[in-house]
Formats: sequence, structure tokens, C-alpha cells
Amino acid sequence: MAVILQIDFPFSGPWGAALTESVRGLAELIATEPGLLWKIWTENPDTREAGGIYLFSDAPNAERYLAMHTGRLKSFGITQVKAKLFDVNTELSKLDRAPL
Repeated sequence: MAVILQIDFPFSGPWGAALTESVRGLAELIATEPGLLWKIWTENPDTREAGGIYLFSDAPNAERYLAMHTGRLKSFGITQVKAKLFDVNTELSKLDRAPL
């Protein structure tokens, strides 16, 4: 069963194109994660938060990634990481045009 992982954390920037330029290599690395189907990068300069919405093929890969990525964020000095895991209701999601 597909699993959504939602992560967000305090972030002071950069934003937009500058963020894209500064973390392109990280995005390319994330794209190779086992079980990752896609990631949507999120950012909100007004609330000074960033993160992502991930779709994984299964819970074990999502949980493994969460543990690894939380450690990576901590190595960047980000200690307040919020994360949630959700099972995906595939049939209802397809009705509403989810990219599954």
C-alpha cells in the first residue's frame, strides 16, 4: 500500500530559485531513494517553514527514509522536525486525479 510522508521544519531560507540552486544535488540524491515514487518540495517564507510531501511505495521504505532524513536535517542544525505518515486510499485518490 502506498504511503504519504509529510515533513516540515523551521527554515530561514533561501527560497524559490535560490533554494533550487542550493539543493539541486540533494534533490537528485533523494530521487534515488528506494521506494520513493515522488516528492513535492514545500516552502513558506512567511512562516519560515520548509519540507516536503513524499509518496512511497510502502511503509518500511517511508519509515527508513524518515529516520535517515531526520538525521540529515539534524546534521544541518535543524532539530524541530515534524513528520506524519498516512496510508493512501488509492481508489478515492484516483477519483480526485492524484498522480498515482
